[in-house]
Amino acid sequence: MKTNKLTSFAAGILIATSISGAVYLLGDNDSSSKAVVKTVEKQTTVKEDLSDAEMKDKLTAAGFVVQSKEDYDKNIATAKAEGQKTAANDANGNKVVYRAVIGVSQGMTSIDVGKMLVKAKIIKGSAFEFSRAVEKKKVENKLRPGTYTVDSAMTRDQVIAAIFK
Repeated sequence: MKTNKLTSFAAGILIATSISGAVYLLGDNDSSSKAVVKTVEKQTTVKEDLSDAEMKDKLTAAGFVVQSKEDYDKNIATAKAEGQKTAANDANGNKVVYRAVIGVSQGMTSIDVGKMLVKAKIIKGSAFEFSRAVEKKKVENKLRPGTYTVDSAMTRDQVIAAIFK
């Protein structure tokens, strides 16, 4: 562009901006008179005193379970006793075995597989320790895409042998 055209363009923008600013600043500010007036109605609330039976009826009709303090304490004590019994049964030798299907996709590393195994509670420790064990066995390059079924009863070496073929 030539300097005359550029100067004319800049002058035009300056004049247009000043006219728009003057209209904005000097224009009518009647927007407050156009505001909608809202009427406020005062509502009074009357508190009703309901009897215990009426409160229970309303709560049961709404789908809530209403029980007395004694019944609640009794139910809590029963639940705690049952929880202790099941914990004692598990401690007596019923070991929980977790089984998982591990899906290995293209581009996954041994650390990614280790994270999945830790999340599924198949191995104890961290994913990094699993990766180190894989590197010690020198099978980190033998990870192939596919699905593998492993469980927590397997040793770490068995898990590595199952996934890294």
